[in-house]
Amino acid sequence: MTIRVAVLGATGTVGQRFIQLLEDHPWFEIAALVGSERSAGRTYAEATRWVLDTPMPLAVRSMEILPDTADLDTPLVFSALPSKTAGAIEQRLARAGHIVCSNASDHRAEPDVPLLIPEVNPEHLELLAVQRANRGWSGAIVTNPNCTATGPTMALRPLHDAFAVRKLLLVSMQALSGAGYPGVPSYDAVDNVLPYIGNEEPKVETEPQKMLGQLQDGQVEPAAFTISAHCNRVPVLEGHLVCLSVAFERPTSLDEVVTTLRNFRSLPQELGLPSAPAEPIIVRDEPDRPQTRRDRDAGFGMSTTVGRVRPCPILDYKFVCLSHNTIRGAAGGSLLNAELMHAQGIF
Repeated sequence: MTIRVAVLGATGTVGQRFIQLLEDHPWFEIAALVGSERSAGRTYAEATRWVLDTPMPLAVRSMEILPDTADLDTPLVFSALPSKTAGAIEQRLARAGHIVCSNASDHRAEPDVPLLIPEVNPEHLELLAVQRANRGWSGAIVTNPNCTATGPTMALRPLHDAFAVRKLLLVSMQALSGAGYPGVPSYDAVDNVLPYIGNEEPKVETEPQKMLGQLQDGQVEPAAFTISAHCNRVPVLEGHLVCLSVAFERPTSLDEVVTTLRNFRSLPQELGLPSAPAEPIIVRDEPDRPQTRRDRDAGFGMSTTVGRVRPCPILDYKFVCLSHNTIRGAAGGSLLNAELMHAQGIF
C-alpha cells in the first residue's frame, strides 16, 4: 500500500524536484500540493513555471494548490519551503501528527531534530522519540543538511571512521540553482564568480560536525574536528563542486584513503531503498574528474563523486567531491530520509 504525501512549496525549484522524483514512486503517492497565497486555489499547471528538463507529470497538472494553512490528510509531508517561512508551518504540521521531511534550515541546529543523511547517520533517527517527548507532539520533523555540506559529509563519513578527521579546509563552487528560481541575476552570474553566499559558510562549518557526531543519552555529541569554509557561487546550473584538504588523527596512506572511499556502503544500500545509489561514493581515477556537467547525475543524482585524491603539503590529503544540489542535496535527500523511515516502520 502506498503512503499519501504532500509537497509544501510545490511550485518552486525544489518542489518541482520532489514532484519529478515522486512520479511512479513505489512507496509514495502525491495527494496534496501546497503553495503560497498567490498560488492557492489555482491548478498546479496554471501556477507553476516548470523549469526542469523533463515534462511536468500529468498526474499533478490539474491538482488544486492548497494554502499553507490547510489541514492535510497525508501522514508524510515533504517541505520545500524557504527558510524562515518554513519553521512555523512545519511545527504546526508536526503537532498535528505529520512527519515532515524538511529542506529548510530552520530546525537543523535544534538538538532534538535529526539532521540526516541515511548513509552517514541513520542512528540519529532515535532522536524522534526525544523530540516527541520534549514537544508533546505525535508527528516529527526530520531535516536534510545544507546542499553544500551534503557531498563533503558523505565523503568524510568513511574517512572519519577509519582515520579520525582532525581539521579540514574546503572551498565550494556552487551552482546557480542553489539560489532557487529565478535566482542570481544574469548580470551578476555570467562571466563572474560570487565569493559570498549569505549565511552559507556557518552552515557548512557546523552541520557536518552534527551529522558525524555520536548519539549519546538522547543527544548528539558533535564531532570535534574544525572546519574552515569558503563558499562561492559559479555560473553552472546544477551541481556543487567542493575542494577539500583534510588532516587526520591517525596516519594513513594514499591507497588506504582511496580504498576506504571506494568501498563505502551503508544502511540504505543494505536495505535496497528505492532512491539509494548502488555506490554512494564513486571514486574517479582520471586527473580531471569530477566535472560538474559530466558527473553531477551519477547514481541518478544521488551519488557523491570524488576525484583527484592526492597528498596535501599543508594538511594530509586533498580531493575534490561533487554532488547534485537539487537532487541529493535537496529533494532526493529528503526522499531517501523518508524511505529509510518507512523501511524502519516509523510511519
